[in-house]
Amino acid sequence: MTEPTLAETWMARALKLAERGRYTTDPNPRVGCVLVKGERVVGEGWHERAGEPHAEVHALRAAGEAARGATAYVTLEPCSHQGRTGPCALALVEAGVARVMVAMQDPNPQVAGRGIALLRDAGIEVEVGVLEDEALALNPGFVMRMSHGRPFVRLKMAMSLDGRTAMRSGESQWITGPQARREVQRLRARSSVVLTGVESIIFDNARLTVRAEQLALPDGETIAARQPLRVVVDSRLRLPLAAACLREPGRTLVATLAEHDAERRERLEEAGAEVVLMPAGEDGRVDLDALLHHLAEAEQANEVLLETGATLAGAMLEANLIDEMQLFVAPTLLGGEARPLFALPGLSLMAQQKGLEILDIRAVGQDWRITARPRRRT
Repeated sequence: MTEPTLAETWMARALKLAERGRYTTDPNPRVGCVLVKGERVVGEGWHERAGEPHAEVHALRAAGEAARGATAYVTLEPCSHQGRTGPCALALVEAGVARVMVAMQDPNPQVAGRGIALLRDAGIEVEVGVLEDEALALNPGFVMRMSHGRPFVRLKMAMSLDGRTAMRSGESQWITGPQARREVQRLRARSSVVLTGVESIIFDNARLTVRAEQLALPDGETIAARQPLRVVVDSRLRLPLAAACLREPGRTLVATLAEHDAERRERLEEAGAEVVLMPAGEDGRVDLDALLHHLAEAEQANEVLLETGATLAGAMLEANLIDEMQLFVAPTLLGGEARPLFALPGLSLMAQQKGLEILDIRAVGQDWRITARPRRRT
């Protein structure tokens, strides 16, 4: 293993700062910035929440006049356009920064190299690609939305050691322990959307909310104040009007088909839902790819946490719409009659199996968490 270069060391510090915005910057990317002069940090900052100053601005304010002649280490290309805040590339130029090290180019078409060009046109030396892989991993949803027009989908499921998620009756609380449930709360908190199928609401009456007391984070109350959008896939409008998710803080969107009567839609909206009409896929149900693109465009959704049962999970997997899996495995057995992890009809040959690439396995309390991604068929 090679020793990190000086540039990598400072960029690693900027990435660590950017991680502080994990739960608060949505729909913006998580960005960190470190200003270095000689061997001394003269200013640093991170993007704390959408609508507020970007990382570069915080770092420049901390540095003051010391920013002149300094090197800026930024985890994402400085923006060049006027949004809710001013262009950061111009701020670096005006501050007299001598050099800018960028981890990755911004995939946002409004930026996409323009910030780098602005800096170079001003005579500032720019280097791109320092710890690029780490920077990409920090913002998978933002990169996916800007590059492919849909959010990054992370599936979370809790299962027994024999691969079951619930008893045949639908009873599922609780398979895993409190530490695993805490991790699930944190997955929700970092997400733009929590996506589920209507059967999960019917059987579990799931609230799908972020609960401050379960996050076990110092700023849990602040984090929980931003509830992710709850989205229920409900092709036949079966969502109970008394569903708990309709009474929780935040919004609940119900994705259904246009063929359903307006009276039922109106009753759901009166109960607190927002109903969106989606096209039908080949199976006659809500087109899941179209739904994800809608969430990216209309809701600026970066990361979707898929918390659902076997039917929707299987459909998303079949459609190649799952980018990552967080599988929590409990040391217990539920038996052959309990519900499986995925509904994957039609698999009869080993050649049809769905391969996974294991990225990480670690203990979470008495449970195990497996992080994996589906192997894409070529």
